[in-house]
Amino acid sequence: MIVRRSLLLSSLAMPALAQTPWAPSRPMRMVVPFAPGGAADTVGRVIAEQLAALLGQPMTVENRPGGGTTIGAVAVARAPADGHTLLYATPNVQILNPHLMRTLPYDPVADFAPVIAVLRAPKLLVVRPDFAARDIPGLIALARREANALTFASAGVASSGHLAAAMLGQMANVEMLHVPFRGTAPAVQEVMGGRVDFMMDNIATLLPLVRDGRLRALAVSTADPAAAAPELPTVAATLPGYHDASFNYLLAPARTPPEVIAVLNATVNTILDQPAMRARFEALGIEKLGGTPQALAAMVREESDRWGPVIRQGGITAE
Repeated sequence: MIVRRSLLLSSLAMPALAQTPWAPSRPMRMVVPFAPGGAADTVGRVIAEQLAALLGQPMTVENRPGGGTTIGAVAVARAPADGHTLLYATPNVQILNPHLMRTLPYDPVADFAPVIAVLRAPKLLVVRPDFAARDIPGLIALARREANALTFASAGVASSGHLAAAMLGQMANVEMLHVPFRGTAPAVQEVMGGRVDFMMDNIATLLPLVRDGRLRALAVSTADPAAAAPELPTVAATLPGYHDASFNYLLAPARTPPEVIAVLNATVNTILDQPAMRARFEALGIEKLGGTPQALAAMVREESDRWGPVIRQGGITAE
């Protein structure tokens, strides 16, 4: 009788135990595949700080720059699949690198579990204040007068700004000369100085320069107008179907248990919904995303389908 009673109590307790939410049992880490101080690193640190507060364990941010994000990606792909290690990812990891690089030291799909999309940021197409073109049709008209007569700057070969301008050229059927630099800052200086005609980069970087009158914005890259600059037209108004937005998201190692992913996803959704976080994003022109792991996986597939043809047609490879 005592044995049967014990078994009965154990069987009743099991469902309750199975429903107990996962919680980290030791300090966590977030790998950022960039050097400290950049946009991804800054937002990643904010998310890490909030995760630590809500999950009750400290979370360190580990910068692993290099290899076009492959060094940081490998570190997470090889980490234990227990929820204690996350990758603060950009499209390079799963969307761009498979098309830009002949070989990867990781499988962009099989080695990771999607957690949540964090944010999306439109780009601005900017020129110097006295540039001849006043809008996208005018820019395309200039480019059509002579092949490679129009130049555009970027933060480097295969950077997001390079790809955004390459897609514009392909959709408009014009040839433009790419002038890569080592980072966004020198590219901006060359456009402001009139030595390069235009560039495309994140709104958080370029909008303050537009507001100060040092650059002039012709359009935003997203399909819909940007909340931070609703007066600006979209590139898609001239080239239907054009859409580009940088986005950041979180990945865990593959085979991380679903119940662990569920807790991480719910916690980050809570962080993104905080009024202070929303206000911070809005001030930078950034759109908060959130949502389910399944929605993130679908977004990654969609973006990969978008950029693969652009990279192949442009013959673009990572340096």
